[in-house]
Amino acid sequence: MPEGSRLPARPNGSKRDPVAIPGTVGALVDELAAILEDFGDFSARDATLEARELVASLYDVPRFWAEANAHVRVEAEMWPRARAAATQRARGAPLAYAVGRASFRHLTLDVDPRVLIPRPETEVLVDLVLERTGAGGVAVDVGTGSGAIALALASEGAFDEVLATDICLDALAVARANIRILEARRVLRTPVVLVQGSLLAPVRSRHSRVHVVVSNPPYIAFDEARELPPDVRDWEPPLALFSGGQGLDISAQLVREAAVLLAGGGLLALEVDARRASLVAELVARDTRYRDVGVHLDLSGRERFVLAVRR
Repeated sequence: MPEGSRLPARPNGSKRDPVAIPGTVGALVDELAAILEDFGDFSARDATLEARELVASLYDVPRFWAEANAHVRVEAEMWPRARAAATQRARGAPLAYAVGRASFRHLTLDVDPRVLIPRPETEVLVDLVLERTGAGGVAVDVGTGSGAIALALASEGAFDEVLATDICLDALAVARANIRILEARRVLRTPVVLVQGSLLAPVRSRHSRVHVVVSNPPYIAFDEARELPPDVRDWEPPLALFSGGQGLDISAQLVREAAVLLAGGGLLALEVDARRASLVAELVARDTRYRDVGVHLDLSGRERFVLAVRR
């Protein structure tokens, strides 16, 4: 029997009888569902639905694909990869970490626990930036993580350059891998340059003025950690989640630094905690270097983004 064809041991120490490696998508879904049900907190129905989503994510296809293509043959190398993903998911890993990838707008990005998982809400932040910027200039994505925002701007916008900063070298390694993949696919219209350092500090040595500063910074207060879902609290990097000052310190510092670097008419665009959007908007409005401060809604109608223009 090929290596990896046995399921992991049951929690009580017994083992599932070995099964031959089936050949179809439907059989793969059944096997993954068994792993999820036996070793995770999934009902039989939920395990099957989750298994289909795992398979769809591994193949980078819509979630209904696995059910509609149950008869399709599965290549041999997919089986151990799929089993490993199901085992990780059964242990509580978020789906994106289990399969090692996440969708963001029209991109598929590699992700792992070194970076925050890109959210659909952040896709709206990219829309807001693209709607308010024309051709040319330099855009800066602060705290880039996987590179999601920077790569979306570089593939959809018309900037001269997109800079992506992060204080974490591990995060920059993930972003660098994603840049290489998308460059090989000729997806990027604009060069993306990675720079390591805190917030906008590494940008000042490269540019005296930029045209866009965009960021999804850490904005969760440390004492709110217990309120987070376990798949966020226990898996995603704390450096990308938490900020002092009841979640406001990093955003406030970024507002101050951006005012120094933004050219006149340049755009500041921040994703914020929906509970604190008005507080962030107020601290931006108090800085007389900005005008046209506004709060914008996410896909669920929550106050999620603060935008302002440099005077």
